[in-house]
Amino acid sequence: MKVKFYRVLAAAATAALTAGLAFSVFAQPPVEQGQQIFQQKCIGCHTIGQGDRVGPDLKGVTQRRDRAWLEQWILAPDQMLARGDPIATQLLRQYNNVAMPNLGLSRDQVLAVISYVEAATTGQAPAPAAALQLPAGDPVRGKNLFTGVDRFQNGGPACLACHSVAGIGALGGGLLGPDLTGVVDRYGGPQGLASFVSAPGTPVMSSVWPQKPLTPQELADVTAFLQQASVGERPLQLVWQLGAIAVAGVALLAGVATVYWRNRLAGGLRRRWLGYQ
Repeated sequence: MKVKFYRVLAAAATAALTAGLAFSVFAQPPVEQGQQIFQQKCIGCHTIGQGDRVGPDLKGVTQRRDRAWLEQWILAPDQMLARGDPIATQLLRQYNNVAMPNLGLSRDQVLAVISYVEAATTGQAPAPAAALQLPAGDPVRGKNLFTGVDRFQNGGPACLACHSVAGIGALGGGLLGPDLTGVVDRYGGPQGLASFVSAPGTPVMSSVWPQKPLTPQELADVTAFLQQASVGERPLQLVWQLGAIAVAGVALLAGVATVYWRNRLAGGLRRRWLGYQ
């Protein structure tokens, strides 16, 4: 009887241990999921072992940063910057004031990304692909693509719908996204900007461009135009355009005032002539 009892107990213990091991395996964030998320949302700004891009090289980041801090940073970087976190603030200054966007990841997705970075750091998972190599860009065609004069091959919207930049008129362009004057320098050069646009991490851009990507030539052309659009162009254009608007506004007001007072004076003279006053 005792032997049978111990056999049942041993079998139950073995089953519990097996179930526990299985649960622990499934509870761990899968590296494959992290790799997929990294390719979709992170590779535009980061590498693992290939040097800084828009943001820092992430090789060994789990050894450099506290785990809890790293999880919170990937989960809600905008909130950490708003709170004035010293490490987040220092990173913002170090990387040309380009803030890491909130990628809208769940905690499980964040853990998966961290697991992938750890695996890629130690060689247990393939590192991300090397930076995209661009052909020579044509800034004239890049301007036409930016403004919508020429359409993107895969049907993406013109950049002008959301962004403005020097070189297209100081008052032109959309307001949904930031002004892109000087964006090439902020992203560390043409390669950094091209890497970001080819795999954007911001919620709005990532909802459009992965489905309608730019061709390498289009990417090179738009980057060449943005590089050519200097910061100095905008103030001069702004002065002339605002000056022209001001002159036109003054002329319009003067014309309205002239008509108004002419009618009023004429009406007053007419009333005096008729003996009303």
